[in-house]
Amino acid sequence: METLANIEFQETILERTWREAIIRVLREAQKPLDYSEISERILTQGYYKTDGATPHSTVNAQITASIKHEGDSSPFIKISRGVFGLNEVITKQLPINLPKLIATRSISATEVTEAEVESSDSIIRAFGMYWQRDLVVWRGDLKMFGKQQASTKPVDFGKQKGIYILYDHHTVVYVGRSIDRPVGKRLYEHTIDRLGSRWNRFSWFGLLDVTEDGQLLEIPLQPSLASMIGTLEALLIEALEPPQNRKRGDDFSSVEYIQDIDPELRDREIQNTLRSIEQKMRGGS
Repeated sequence: METLANIEFQETILERTWREAIIRVLREAQKPLDYSEISERILTQGYYKTDGATPHSTVNAQITASIKHEGDSSPFIKISRGVFGLNEVITKQLPINLPKLIATRSISATEVTEAEVESSDSIIRAFGMYWQRDLVVWRGDLKMFGKQQASTKPVDFGKQKGIYILYDHHTVVYVGRSIDRPVGKRLYEHTIDRLGSRWNRFSWFGLLDVTEDGQLLEIPLQPSLASMIGTLEALLIEALEPPQNRKRGDDFSSVEYIQDIDPELRDREIQNTLRSIEQKMRGGS
């Protein structure tokens, strides 16, 4: 049973809002952080709890909305694409550059507005890299589960649409697209066609967005030529990992999802373990 002291401690740690939790993380870090790192620290430290499937996106939206609508009164400042700092920390650490900092703050709302346009212009909305074939239950109505981070709600990407890559370990063996049929269906077909025995991992790059409750949503896209070129460059860098490219493509603003084992496989493992224990107990009696 939890003591009153433990309950009070938990209430002290758990912030009331995302905004408070974001400020706390940036204040503790004493440096700018990428929004995905902020999200991870919030949930790891237990500063905020959520059942949502998109905490990274929520943190990014909270900060950018604050800068856009509050302007100079926002506690946040944009340092670079996706990287944000706390105004009180930046001001304290850079007193010599304060005039320049103030000038930067005065146009921060404009910068965020442009970033939001770029984000909405992005073709790829979510992606998964080097997922394992043996963590999926292969069938016609395929489910592929992924999370933004370990503690968040899993999302089923079986009905995602876009581009996928098949690998033999890390060697690319096939590149395909899924438009008329979802990614899950196309991948299942490759388990029973001529490629069936030639791949054990796959990556996917999806056009459908993910809602807070973990549903896939088709959004209208009107990408500019610059955005399309930037996205294609970023996709190639992510997929091929050329050694001379030291960073991800500049316009790759999508969120990566880590693979989660299919619950059916997890249940099978539990049942197999229970049967194994039962057999050992019978053998020892």
